[in-house]
Amino acid sequence: MVDSAAGSFKPQVIVFCCNWCAYAGADLAGVSRLKISPHFRVVRTMCSGRVDPELILQAFKSGADGIMVAGCHPGDCHYMEGNYKAMRRVQFLRRLMASFGLEPDRLALEWVSAGEGVKFQEVINAFVDRIVELGPSPLKDGGVKAAADEPETPCEAAAPAARTAGDATAAG
Repeated sequence: MVDSAAGSFKPQVIVFCCNWCAYAGADLAGVSRLKISPHFRVVRTMCSGRVDPELILQAFKSGADGIMVAGCHPGDCHYMEGNYKAMRRVQFLRRLMASFGLEPDRLALEWVSAGEGVKFQEVINAFVDRIVELGPSPLKDGGVKAAADEPETPCEAAAPAARTAGDATAAG
């Protein structure tokens, strides 16, 4: 787990947890008062297969140092095959990240069931330690974030095009 001797870097880690297993495992770790790194935030999703790759890329672009997708064990998905979809997406994203020059180790996929609070603690602490070793995301300083005129959200990005299309329709 991260200690004060590791320096002043406090990673920003996002963990997408499926509602049925990983989120319940996180809850069990919390109510069991297990010692766990404070440098992560949980985003609850109904299924790990519903975590869109664009959402992960947007989180990295917005300054996340590491992202973990946590879901049900293969074969135990409440939505039949969602965890297999998550596995394919994470494999694809790790290859894509490497082509962008972003370390693939910044993205992890873990299987945690509702009764595995200790496993949740272990995978989170290990992942946060890995991110501390990698250091801050290269996208934070001079990477994608350097483009100040870039829209913050996909909706903002689409707004100018929608206004232009609307103006052309109104004028025509």
